[in-house]
Amino acid sequence: MPQYAILIYEKELPGGVADIPPEVMEANLRVGEQIEAMGARVVHEQGLQPVARTRTIHKGGLVTDGPFLESKEVIAGFFVVETEDFDTAVAIGKLLPIMDGAVEVRPLFEP
Repeated sequence: MPQYAILIYEKELPGGVADIPPEVMEANLRVGEQIEAMGARVVHEQGLQPVARTRTIHKGGLVTDGPFLESKEVIAGFFVVETEDFDTAVAIGKLLPIMDGAVEVRPLFEP
């Protein structure tokens, strides 16, 4: 079954996860059940630490602080779902509560 990466972009909050409004956290926690109800499966999910802990390695080996792409939104987390088609993956992405950012759905290469 095809797999899709779902990338969550949001403004970085000063207090991290502690600053996420409770209703947003609750909505995020309900998404897993909704995904299962759609006949899809979460293969992997992970939140990311603040961009202040990021290092970027450039061509030639130069290492700089921070993310490669600089914007007010950061990749807050990601997960990989396995589902029948791209439209279902997009529907899964729409389940996520968005505060200020966006959700990106990208097909993965199949092995």
